[in-house]
Amino acid sequence: MGADKDGINLSIPIVGDEEKAALLEVIESGWLSMGAKVQAFENAFAACHGQKSAVAVNSCTAALHLILRAFNIGPGDEILVPAVTFVATVNAVLYVGATPVFLDIEDLGRPFLSLDEAEAKCSPRTKAAIVMHYGGYIVDLPLWRDFCDVRRIRLIEDAAHAPGIPGVGRLSDASAFSFFANKNMSTAEGGMVLSPDDNVLADIRRLRGHGMTADTLVRHRGHAYSYDVNLLGYNYRMDELRAALGLVQLRHLPEWNRKRKSLTEVYRRKLAIETPSVRVPFDEGQTTAAHLMPVLLPEDCRRESVMDSLRSAGVQSSIHYPPVHQFSYYRKLYPNTVLPKSEEFCRRELTLPLHPALEEKDCDRVVNNLEAALKRGGER
Repeated sequence: MGADKDGINLSIPIVGDEEKAALLEVIESGWLSMGAKVQAFENAFAACHGQKSAVAVNSCTAALHLILRAFNIGPGDEILVPAVTFVATVNAVLYVGATPVFLDIEDLGRPFLSLDEAEAKCSPRTKAAIVMHYGGYIVDLPLWRDFCDVRRIRLIEDAAHAPGIPGVGRLSDASAFSFFANKNMSTAEGGMVLSPDDNVLADIRRLRGHGMTADTLVRHRGHAYSYDVNLLGYNYRMDELRAALGLVQLRHLPEWNRKRKSLTEVYRRKLAIETPSVRVPFDEGQTTAAHLMPVLLPEDCRRESVMDSLRSAGVQSSIHYPPVHQFSYYRKLYPNTVLPKSEEFCRRELTLPLHPALEEKDCDRVVNNLEAALKRGGER
C-alpha cells in the first residue's frame, strides 16, 4: 500500500498537509482518545449518509462484531454470508458463537450474494443476512430488504468498500464501514456503524467501551461523576487522532470517489480494446464507490504468471479474495461447502491498481503490461 516512486501501486493512502495539521491540533490539545473529534467525525459521517447518528470504532471487524452483539445473535443462530469477501466478514459471526451459512454468488459478472441461494438455505434458525458491496459496487438493497422483511431477519451491510454512496446505510438494520489504509478514505485503522435504530446505536456505544454507562469525556465535562457497567463490553473505541484524520478525509471523499469511477471507466474502455479476453465484472452503469478494479482472466490463464509479469514491469496486482470457505480453518469447520460460481470467480479474479493518485497514462501502462503478460506466459 505504500507509494513506489517508479512503479504503479495497487492502492496508496492520500495524505498530506491537512492531515498533518489535524494530527498536530489533537496532539497540542492534550486530549487523545474518545473526545470531541470522535463525536464530530461520527456526526459528519452520519450526515454524509443521511443518518442522524453513527458510532466510531477501531475497525470494520469490530463494527460487524458489535452489530451482531447488539442484535442478540449468538449460539444456535445462522447468518447468511458471502465467501467472496475478506475473512473478517465471516469471523465476526464466529465471534458471537453463531454459524455462518455460505452462499454462492449470482454469477461471474455480479459477485453478490445470490437471492436464490438465500431462499434455498434460509432456515428457521436464520437470524440475519450480511450483504457485502464487493469492490464498492452496490448490492440491490431494496430486494434484500424485502427478502429479510418477509422472513423477519436482520439485514446487515458490510459497507467496507462503499463509503459516501447514496443509499448505503439507509435500508439495512445496520451497516459497517472500514477506514483501513487501503480504503477510499482512511484513518489508518478504524471503522463506523450506522443504523436507523437509535437503541441499536446506544447499545453499540456501550459495547465499544467496556459496557460503561458514561465515558471519560462525559465525566470530564461534569455530566457524570462515576459510571456503571451493565453489560459485557469490549475495548473497540476510536481515538482522537484517527477521528481527526477521518474528518479531513471525509471532506475529500466525494472527489476521490469521482476520480476512482472516472479511472474505472478509462480501464473499461482500454481493456475492451487491448485485452478483449479479459472480462470486467458488473455493468458499466452499476452504482459504485469504485474501491477495487477487478477483472476476470481467461479460463485457461495462469494467474500467477500474469502477476509475476506485472510485478516485473513495476505494476502491483492482487486477488480479492481467496474464498473464505476454502481457508484451512474454515475447511475444517465446514468441510462440505461447495460454491462453484464463487470458486471460479476467485480462481480467475485479478485486481488492478486503482486510487485517486493515478492518471490515464498509468491505466495505459497497466493495460499494456497486462496484454504483454497474457501473451508472454499467462496462458496455460
